[in-house]
Amino acid sequence: MSKDIKSVEHSPKIHQRNDPQHVNDRTFFIDASNQSLTAIPLEIFTFTELEEVHLENNQIEEIPQEIQRLKNIRVLYLDKNNLRSLCPALGLLSSLERLDLSYNPIFSSSLLVVSFLHALRELRLYQTDLKEIPVVICKNLHHLELLGLTGNHLKCLPKEIVNQTKLREIYLKRNQFEAFPQELCVLYNLEIIDLDENKIGAIPEEIGHLTELQKFYVASNNLPVLPASLCHCSQLSVLDLSHNLLHSIPKSLTELRKMTEIGLSGNRLEKVPYLICRWTSLHLLYLGNTGLHRLRGSFRHLVNLRCLDLSQNHLDHCPLQICALKNLEVLGLDDNKIGQLPSELGSLSKLKILGLTGNEFLSFPEEVLSLASLEKLYIGQDQGFKLTYVPEHIRKLQSLKELYIENNHLEYLPVSLGSMPNLEVLDCRHNLLKQLPDAICQAQALKELLLEDNLLTHLPENLDSLVNLKVLTLMDNPMEEPPKEVCAEGNEVIWKYLKEKRNRNIMATKIQAWWRGTVVRKGFGKFGELLKPRKKGKTSPKDKKGKKDVKGKPGKGKKK
Repeated sequence: MSKDIKSVEHSPKIHQRNDPQHVNDRTFFIDASNQSLTAIPLEIFTFTELEEVHLENNQIEEIPQEIQRLKNIRVLYLDKNNLRSLCPALGLLSSLERLDLSYNPIFSSSLLVVSFLHALRELRLYQTDLKEIPVVICKNLHHLELLGLTGNHLKCLPKEIVNQTKLREIYLKRNQFEAFPQELCVLYNLEIIDLDENKIGAIPEEIGHLTELQKFYVASNNLPVLPASLCHCSQLSVLDLSHNLLHSIPKSLTELRKMTEIGLSGNRLEKVPYLICRWTSLHLLYLGNTGLHRLRGSFRHLVNLRCLDLSQNHLDHCPLQICALKNLEVLGLDDNKIGQLPSELGSLSKLKILGLTGNEFLSFPEEVLSLASLEKLYIGQDQGFKLTYVPEHIRKLQSLKELYIENNHLEYLPVSLGSMPNLEVLDCRHNLLKQLPDAICQAQALKELLLEDNLLTHLPENLDSLVNLKVLTLMDNPMEEPPKEVCAEGNEVIWKYLKEKRNRNIMATKIQAWWRGTVVRKGFGKFGELLKPRKKGKTSPKDKKGKKDVKGKPGKGKKK
């Protein structure tokens, strides 16, 4: 269930408008993204009043000189194209404030043109194969507020980066930094620093100078300790330290009163740091794979938690403290040693996502059936004990949208799944299913039905009535109806087969009804009698008629 508890991209680019904007017949906005364009349409350059142009996710190979006609352009998105060089005319766009050139194979030397865009406030160069940042960009662009450099080959920043005194956000994720860029510690307006997935071994004490810092991402590095001075970053609300080498966090961080999210997964803590239980403002807490055997009693004070990840630990029971977290919406308990859930679990009235995969339940934990708001349930058993049944009472989870019960020993599914109006995803892979209940055809919201590696030979005759079903997987089943070769062709061919079979059955029923009527009208007796096998030596009633001896008279040919 990790996809449900991971943070999304830290700085998503939001398209605030999707349609051309017109004022007094003047066009200010054009969206030509996702059009498979190989060149920028020259018609665009006739709209000289344009302020925002979206050309991302095409196949554009060059920017023509005509770009200079767009004197009023403020926003230009050219990410995910095939640009290798930038024409000098781009540097004449004196009003340009936001430029995205990400995911283009741009030559570093070509980026010098960008240094002429003195009004630029946001520059995104994600995954452009950069090995270094052109110094002139840092020297000449004094209004930058956002600099996106994720997914390059940077090992350091030029010392001229200190000129970016207005910089608020810098994204350096997935580069090759082995040391924290010391120059960042003098950029006092920084609010977001993203250095995830580098090789950083230490954070300098000077980090405490960044008193405006709100979000600090240093996950997947080599940090053994944190500087105590981090407590001076009084605005800090998001701190991701996941997958480092930490055994503890400084007590001084107790002073951080605005913490709402902290990631500590993948560190060898072995116990919950005491100060965390004092951050009662926390909304998201990630403690997966931290060697935990239990929770502190004071954990119950985290009443504002909405998301809690305790997966891949050594918990042998579900801690009762969790049941006091009334605002919890996401709970990850996957890959522990839990064999039973507390009856108090039902008090989590807002819980929407629950992960129980890879635990030691001997039977389906029916305590989850009291979670009326549950939308996603993960209870696949890729290790440990295997479940042999899912109770019919699962219909109590009327809000359930996704059910993951893969890697178990289920032979049958509950009929009640057909009466769950919101069920969209049903994952039953790697089980022992011999058949599907016909009632599954009533689960009209179903979009994905994953059935590979089971013992299925037949599909329900009306399965094609599931009009929303887009994904049906049947690999590694001994299918007979439809045959394996039909199943391999995908949904449309399967639906066609099921419909044709149903039509044949309807026609056979009609023929049978006609024949029954004909038999009765012709005087052959009841249809059912004709189907009975005759006993050896017996004759039909019609054969006997007229051949029976008259009582008291000898038969023909017999002596008196």
